[in-house]
Amino acid sequence: MIRAYKFLMRPTVGQAAALGEMLRDHCSLYNGALQERRDAYRHASKATVRYGQQSAQLKDIRAFDPERQGRWSFSSQQATLRRLDKAFAAFFRRVKAGDTPGYPRFRSGKRFDTVDFPKDGDGCRWDSTPHDPVTRVRLQGVGHVKVHQHRPVVGKVKTISVKREGHRWYVILTAEQAQPEPLPQTGCVVGVDMGIASFLADSGGGFVPNPRHGAKAAAKLGAAQQALSRCKRGSKRRRKAVETVARLHRKVRRQRLDHAHKTALGLVREHDFIAHEGLRIRNMSKAPAPKPDPEQLGSFLPNGAAAKAGLNRSIADAGWGVFLAILAAKAEGAGRQVMAVDPGNTSRRCPECGHTAKENRPTQEKFHCQACGHNAHADTVGAINVLRAGLVRRDANPA
Repeated sequence: MIRAYKFLMRPTVGQAAALGEMLRDHCSLYNGALQERRDAYRHASKATVRYGQQSAQLKDIRAFDPERQGRWSFSSQQATLRRLDKAFAAFFRRVKAGDTPGYPRFRSGKRFDTVDFPKDGDGCRWDSTPHDPVTRVRLQGVGHVKVHQHRPVVGKVKTISVKREGHRWYVILTAEQAQPEPLPQTGCVVGVDMGIASFLADSGGGFVPNPRHGAKAAAKLGAAQQALSRCKRGSKRRRKAVETVARLHRKVRRQRLDHAHKTALGLVREHDFIAHEGLRIRNMSKAPAPKPDPEQLGSFLPNGAAAKAGLNRSIADAGWGVFLAILAAKAEGAGRQVMAVDPGNTSRRCPECGHTAKENRPTQEKFHCQACGHNAHADTVGAINVLRAGLVRRDANPA
């Protein structure tokens, strides 16, 4: 299996400047390759430029500009061209699927934050000074950079990426390792129902509170963004304000990730089988369609957009998608089984008699069956029905 590791780098002032130049030159290569593809298609011949043709030009580009493009790893430059090729492949795939595609855009130097090295030892070297107690990564054109390795890397390092986040630099590794020993069997199964009032409810009647990290930081973020809006463009004060806003957003993201990891780890350690709703989060957070006023041309009726915007913020703040991805990864490593089921009517179906009706859920939290009178928390009922559906699906399709 493939496992990723992310470590903080501690470059010197000169190395940080070199890392910035590396990102700048890879961004220039990306934009130049994109411009070539655009010009070729706009030509009368409607020519198509592909990755193989652009990769073959790298040798001449490096020879023409040895102080910039010739300074960096050839393989990392190929990876940057592959990134552009993937962007075009995704664009054409969405066109064929009938979606609304976004044509690949030029990248700003401030937003081009990652350089990939496809193979350890080719333009980069992890643990480049094994005789030294301090871990270092060697990057072509930069040198041996100190790394704060807070945990051991298990397995063989396959790829290395360098990423900039604000003023910090990180190295991201992917390592190939053997399948770990599964955790001991517990004999327990659980269904979980994702929510807003509570982050999740389980089929045993337990609840995990929603930490609402984004909502708690909203006041500070609002003040920081107001301060940013008052700064003159290009000024030193504006650069500091931008960093303040970015730092607050990074803190919220780290808090959300930490909560997701801890919650998923608890579920994986205590249960052999975990069923959850197969949520389509993107569809759930879509803005409502406008309602034209039939009596007045050019006017629109209220469509609940303000209330839906608040709900969408709460959905994004909860981070369901991140949590479910982390849960699946942890379960795979622990030998547990995770299964997504259809969420339709899970909180409207009575777990005692099976009666399904909208009236069974009179409020957001309360469940009262109109047929048998069963009372319970609506999220707990949803989790019980999710578990039952997951067990039926598991038994119908044994691994």
